[in-house]
Amino acid sequence: MSFLIKAFMDLKDFTFDLPERLIAQEPLGERDSSRLMTVSRKDGRVGHRLFRDFPACLRPGDLLILNDTKVIPTRLLGAKPSGGKVELLLVEKISAAGIEEWKCLAKPAKGLKPGAKVLFDGVEGQMMGQDEEGLFICRFSSALDLEKLGKVPLPPYIKREATDADLSRYQTVFAGVDGAVAAPTAGLHFTGQLLEGIKAMGVEVCHVTLHTGPGTFMPVRVENIEEHRMMRERYRIDASVFSRVMKAKEEGRRVVAVGTTSTRALEASVAGGFASPVLEGSTNLFIYPGYRFKVVDALLTNFHLPESTLLMLVSAFAGRELVLEAYKEAVRKEYRFFSYGDAMFII
Repeated sequence: MSFLIKAFMDLKDFTFDLPERLIAQEPLGERDSSRLMTVSRKDGRVGHRLFRDFPACLRPGDLLILNDTKVIPTRLLGAKPSGGKVELLLVEKISAAGIEEWKCLAKPAKGLKPGAKVLFDGVEGQMMGQDEEGLFICRFSSALDLEKLGKVPLPPYIKREATDADLSRYQTVFAGVDGAVAAPTAGLHFTGQLLEGIKAMGVEVCHVTLHTGPGTFMPVRVENIEEHRMMRERYRIDASVFSRVMKAKEEGRRVVAVGTTSTRALEASVAGGFASPVLEGSTNLFIYPGYRFKVVDALLTNFHLPESTLLMLVSAFAGRELVLEAYKEAVRKEYRFFSYGDAMFII
């Protein structure tokens, strides 16, 4: 008798049952009133708090890393000359002098061949082809006023149109650098007052920037997850911030990453080692079980989609079995999932 041994990590290893009612469609009235699950990697213990109690999870001397990317209104609604509706999600501006061009996703994509035109409230877009990642290149007839033309790019699992309230709530209170098409959602729970209290207790707070791209929503379409390729995202870490990270590591203090985006920026920067960090560029680093973390010691994150690269990153950090057991507990206790949902702190 022969036995087949699975020689790869299967996408189905990262699935779980999630009732649709637990997918948060609206933000709570107060940012820090969301729930917070704590998970210990050491003993598997799970705890339950409110997010306003998060400072009690930190220690004086911890280095808390926030992603200060700012979501820009990059969702454009337009129409072809024939009248057919087209929706673009602008991903990255690639303009040359005097030309406004963007990489973008398009829906529906059918029929948008090179030369196809779309009209957006008086501004014409012309499709120039696609790049190596499959993103469309759209050239616009004039500079885009995104504050006028664009809408907040809410994730596809939020089944409603964006409102004026989303302009502020789908944005962290510390957002400062334009460039994201999706919010770094673990940071949405913080208030200015909560951050001031964290600093007052002796926790260092620093910012990095990773411009969250559409890859955060893109499904993994391969059975063997090791064959998946992440879309590139731009990041930047100030040299002074990296020095503080190095000092914390040398002194044995915890580096606490707020979100998978901060985690990827930190880990990508030292992919070639601490001696030769890359503090600015783009990364397609895919973190899944088996990855050895070099920087991050504790992770604050939201609850993620089944079979998503974000769930795989969290599973790499805490162990797949522990994470899926914690997710089952979250479903039993009816935590709110995804962008406007509740948070998990893994220590």
